[in-house]
Amino acid sequence: MATSGVKLLGARQSPFVSRVMMALEMKSIDYELVEMNPYLKPELLSKTNPVHKKIPVLIHGERAICESLIIVQYIDDAWTNGPSILPPHPYDRATARFWTAFVDDKLVPLLGQLREAEGEEAKELVFKKFCEAFMRLEEAFINCSKGKAFFGGDSVGYLDIALGSFVGLIRVVEMMNETKLLDETKTPRLAGWAERLYSDSDSLVKDVLMDPQLLLVQLQKFQATMSKAASE
Repeated sequence: MATSGVKLLGARQSPFVSRVMMALEMKSIDYELVEMNPYLKPELLSKTNPVHKKIPVLIHGERAICESLIIVQYIDDAWTNGPSILPPHPYDRATARFWTAFVDDKLVPLLGQLREAEGEEAKELVFKKFCEAFMRLEEAFINCSKGKAFFGGDSVGYLDIALGSFVGLIRVVEMMNETKLLDETKTPRLAGWAERLYSDSDSLVKDVLMDPQLLLVQLQKFQATMSKAASE
């Protein structure tokens, strides 16, 4: 299938957009990233995703595909060249989807809870929940990786993309709160996995992931823009 005519609507700093970029990178698909702020309600976003009006949106030819994980699965199905993103065995596919749902249902909401937490006691409670979630994901990594470098085995797979897109944001949270969430002493395999995503030669997505320090700067600029827009 041709790689031309592919556009991605999104913001570079969004972990959900990063998921799609990681999948496109794995498949060596040429695409154009159309940067946009969804909170400003751009017309193109409303037209291509009228139901949720959220990024990311993948435009392939004249068709629009919405929701990050649905887009990742679409990419895996539509472009059969390159490595498979989802595992080939039905049980492994089901397992990867289960833990991906865990990431979105249990881990991602904690980022919002932390943003809304007032006082150190409230933050500590959220940090404890983070620790519990990462302990679960440590067990998942042991079972899914089968002793190899990534959740997907020798190379990045579906669950690596789903969770890996949030590693930069987790590092930002660590820097802003002077704490350690991906702790080498508590979850050594998961911490090692996160480092490999950014540096391992077998990590096909390392060039997509933003450096946490740069991500922090970008997020601060984004928040400043939003605050200014809200006051006008």
